Amino acid sequence: MMLPISPVASRQGAIFLASLLVMALLPLVAQAHGPSRQKVSEKIIINAPPEEVWAAIADFDSIADWHPAVASLVTQGGNQPGATRILTLGNGGVIEEKLEKYQSEKMRYFYRITKVAPEVLPVNSYSAWMIVTPVDEGSQIEWKGAFYRGFMGNDPPPELNDEASKAAVSGVYKAGLENLKAAIEGR
Repeated sequence: MMLPISPVASRQGAIFLASLLVMALLPLVAQAHGPSRQKVSEKIIINAPPEEVWAAIADFDSIADWHPAVASLVTQGGNQPGATRILTLGNGGVIEEKLEKYQSEKMRYFYRITKVAPEVLPVNSYSAWMIVTPVDEGSQIEWKGAFYRGFMGNDPPPELNDEASKAAVSGVYKAGLENLKAAIEGR
């Protein structure tokens, strides 16, 4: 003989079973977590007025003038949002970028990488700001970016993991900023 089950007891049983299922699947969900957004910011003080520093980087197509890794550059659109640049590096790598925001009065601009091979720069969904601000000693230029690592799945190879991506971006920023400082202060 079966005892009748009340609707309340039936619902509590269903909730209990659903809770057990969630707890059983939770470790699988945690393991399936993909990459997290990484951020890098490099700053340098340049002994020159902000207007002079801004003039050196203000044109979206001027990066070949001050970044030692850029061997050649093809641009289109000037400093208008939507402008593009294709950087060919000294090692033959190519990076395609698009200008998203340009704020001359605030001495800053924002751009994205639209295409890059992971062996050239191990990043995905990369975006960055170039910002010049006045400081007591002259000017500070900050280059800051956000991106995902070069390998978007779980268990990336060492050259495409978070640490490698951050180190690569930091190296790009430092080399450019140090070269820019030397060029401006050496004038």
